[in-house]
Formats: sequence, C-alpha cells, structure tokens
Amino acid sequence: MSEEKFQLGRHLFYDNRLSGNGSQSCASCHHQDKAFTDGLTVSVGSTGQKLARNAQSLINVAYNATLTWANPSLSTLEQQAIIPIFGEDPVEQGINDENRERILAEFAADSDYQKLFQAAFPTQADPVSYANIVKGIASFVRGIITFNSPADRFERGDASALTPAAQRGRTLFFSESLECFHCHGGYNFSDSTLDSATTFVERPFHNTGLFNINGTGDFPEDNTGIFEITGDPGDMGKFRAVSLRNIADTAPYMHDGSINTLDDVIDFYAAGGRVIETGALAGDGRLNPFKDGFVSGFQITQGEKADLIAFLQSLSDPEIKRSPRFANPHTSTQPQ
Repeated sequence: MSEEKFQLGRHLFYDNRLSGNGSQSCASCHHQDKAFTDGLTVSVGSTGQKLARNAQSLINVAYNATLTWANPSLSTLEQQAIIPIFGEDPVEQGINDENRERILAEFAADSDYQKLFQAAFPTQADPVSYANIVKGIASFVRGIITFNSPADRFERGDASALTPAAQRGRTLFFSESLECFHCHGGYNFSDSTLDSATTFVERPFHNTGLFNINGTGDFPEDNTGIFEITGDPGDMGKFRAVSLRNIADTAPYMHDGSINTLDDVIDFYAAGGRVIETGALAGDGRLNPFKDGFVSGFQITQGEKADLIAFLQSLSDPEIKRSPRFANPHTSTQPQ
C-alpha cells in the first residue's frame, strides 16, 4: 500500500475506459453516494447482461476474510478485482483478448496516467500493465475505511452518539433472543473478518432459509452459494454474512437483492426464513434442511423493530458517502 497506488486506483476505479466498450467503470456498480453499492436488485454488466447477485458495499472490505458473496477461495482484493474486469460469464467490464491491448494502449498514451503509474511504481521502467491496474484498484478499495459511525463513537465512550431508541436497538441486536450478532458481530459487523491480530482464520458462510425449492433445500440454479465452488450438498444456499456498515444506505438486501427494506429483512429473520407459495421457486425456506441454526425465528414488537432499525441506521457514516478522498477525480463527463 502507498498513497500513490491509492490515487492511481482511485482514477482507474472511476474510469469508463477500463471496459470493453468504454461504457462502464468499477464505480458503475459501486456508487459513493450509495455507500459503494448501486441500488439495483442485481447489477448489470457493460453489455447489458444482468448479474446473478446484488452489488455489495466496499466499505471496510479490507477486513473481509473472503471477497464476494460465495467464493471461499477469494481472500484478497487483487484476486477479486480480476473477476469483474476480465470475467466472461457473466460479462461485467468486459475486457477480453480482442480488446485488452487497445485498452491498455489508451492508458499508456494518456499523459496523466503515465505520471500516476510512474509515481505508484517508481522502480518499473514500463509500469502501465494490467497487473499494476489490479494492484492500484485493490489499493484504492482497501483504503475505503471508516470507523466513525454513531455506533463507533458510542463504543468509544460517547454516550450521546446513540439516541435512546438506537441504544435499545443495540441491546436487542446483541441479545440471544434475536441472535443478530452471531453472524454480524465484531468491529466490522460480520463474522467473516480478518486482520493482522487474527489468530484463527474463519471464513463462514450461511444458509438463511431464503429458498427451499420443492422442499429439497435447493436454491435457484444460477445462485446456489458456495455449493457452486465446493459441490458439497450441505453448502447449498450458503452465502457470506456481509458487513452491516452503512447498511441503511445499501438497499435492496440479500445476495439476490430480493428484500427491499430493513423492515422486511427483520420480518424475514423473525419468521426464520421465507415462504414462497407459488411458481418455480415455491417452497418453505423455514424448513430448509441446510439452514443455519441461528436463523430460528423470534418474536418482536413494532416498537422493538423501530428500535432495532434505529441501531442499524447508526452503523452508517454519512461522511464516507461525500468525502472527496473517495470521490470521482475525473473532470470529464464520466458519471458514476
């Protein structure tokens, strides 16, 4: 990590030229004003192809033990960045063998990027390369960090940082009756967290009972969680528990964007899963045989739900959504 790599990555992150048809950047699916999500049910690639999954927030992903929703093998941002840039199924940014040399030549010919690459990699004679593009983007994303939400300030001793409702919600969140904290605990509000002080690395994934197609525990064929990687029937429908930081800004929710509001998310967990009564996806998720034991359902009043939402809202740092440090550096018309 270096400031120069961070700044190179920030320029690349917002540059539409880093796509096969020049229409899409990393920021197209990760808008700063939406806490680095895109507000869509599922993201859309540069060719118009819909992806299977909802765009996750990039806030504090430096502390994720794994990246993406359901791939145990992706443990670094450098590994992950390759997928949206070069992936072919689905197509995201769409760089491939036919266009990769042309795109790289465009960056190499840009005088501003010549300076940025040279500053980031001063010992290299020819630093404009895809390897360094990946390193730059990973450095920028790794630097999108915040520990200054009202909940953070409360934990540091500022009793006034949380409203009384949020404090009551905090108590509910960390209670054994709701059990939210078992999958969304720790300083990053996720049980898939890793840092330099970690002794035992855990990379858990969870089936929350979102589906139970035909009562056999199945999920939609194009979205079966880490089962896609492991082939283990017990891994059907298991996805990583995302960080809840800025969760109020990142709707819709779940890996497939199928739940629209925090109110509905709480109802889903209170029910212990989702019932789909008709259609090809019909089934009672509450009875999914692979469902995580912590998703057992609970009783909650409307007042308690309002308190819990107040606490979840307190996990947001509004400053990170408008900080110039993470903003689009280009003066040309390249919308997020």
